[in-house]
Amino acid sequence: MTLRPLVIGLVAGETSGDILGAGLMRALREHLPDVRFVGVAGPRMQAEGCEAWFEMEELAVMGIVEVVERLPRLLSIRRKLTRRFTELRPDVFVGIDAPDFNITLEGRLKKQGIRTIHYVSPSVWAWRQKRVFKIGKATDNVLAFLPFEKAFYDRFNIPCQFIGHTLADAMPLTPDQAAARRELGLAEDARCLALLPGSRRAEVELLSADFLHTAALLRQTLPELEIVVPLVNAGRREQFERIKAQVAPDLPVHLLNGMAREAMIASDAALLASGTASLECMLAKCPMVVGYRMKPSTFWLAKRLVKTPWVSLPNLLAGKELVKELLQDECQPAALAAALTPLLNDPSRSAALKQTFRELHQQIRCNADQQAAQAVMKLIKH
Repeated sequence: MTLRPLVIGLVAGETSGDILGAGLMRALREHLPDVRFVGVAGPRMQAEGCEAWFEMEELAVMGIVEVVERLPRLLSIRRKLTRRFTELRPDVFVGIDAPDFNITLEGRLKKQGIRTIHYVSPSVWAWRQKRVFKIGKATDNVLAFLPFEKAFYDRFNIPCQFIGHTLADAMPLTPDQAAARRELGLAEDARCLALLPGSRRAEVELLSADFLHTAALLRQTLPELEIVVPLVNAGRREQFERIKAQVAPDLPVHLLNGMAREAMIASDAALLASGTASLECMLAKCPMVVGYRMKPSTFWLAKRLVKTPWVSLPNLLAGKELVKELLQDECQPAALAAALTPLLNDPSRSAALKQTFRELHQQIRCNADQQAAQAVMKLIKH
């Protein structure tokens, strides 16, 4: 009688999950060379040898209207995955992010006696906190990027392992600012500000004018200030250029296609929308101000739902306001410029902030791919 190889089920729902899945697969193969991976995978996971029952793009749906339109197909895929995984009985199932899809699937598989892991905690610590109980029923372990996430699960006695953040593993503790400036065509001794008005259409629409007016105000006292604006794709670049032509046609800026990380490393300070960009900016050791606006009704709702005192990840990691946050009505050019001025003019303040960023970087730099692989193997052994 031949023993079947170990089988691990994986479902990734978007590009970030595909990157995490590929890293996890590589780390697992070092210990389990004959393991078989099956499920829903993007191109990176497929290149690592994951057998894809469905393409990842089928799950990568953004926005309420789009989800409603695609709901019958999404529910059909989840039913089919439940049936196929139940028949195959993988040694472990790992749902990577995509919580609205994966946590229900994990719950169904766990009921069938299959061990389950949810990789990347949803923001239960910030809003919809009661989801933590559903996650606890659906999973044998949650893999969390950030230490305060584990602390939240511990309050409810739900198994959770802090594994560090893959972004912290990927970025150097001491970035090379001179090299980044050469790559972007900036003078090594320039004073430089990065503007990052977000990756979503609504963010760029609501923030770009205020960010441009802020840069124009700063150039009144710092006329040599170089302004770099990385934009995530051609659509956002076209949108930003249209807004700039209306509100600041004469302001000189360097528009970049992508290259947000290089822009952060090259800059003395950044003005950015919240989100993962604030974490990446911290890891780039770039002092920052967070400015954010939503539609008034959305902000009213968010204020009632969100349970954290800050929105940016550096502040949440530090447990205090390291980074100035100017949200909604406070997100005004004069206030943004006032908050950025000391970051551009006071080297000692910037140096202290960079040292704190470095300490936080070390705290979440834990070789996440290997830690995730160890967590999976621990479940196989039990």
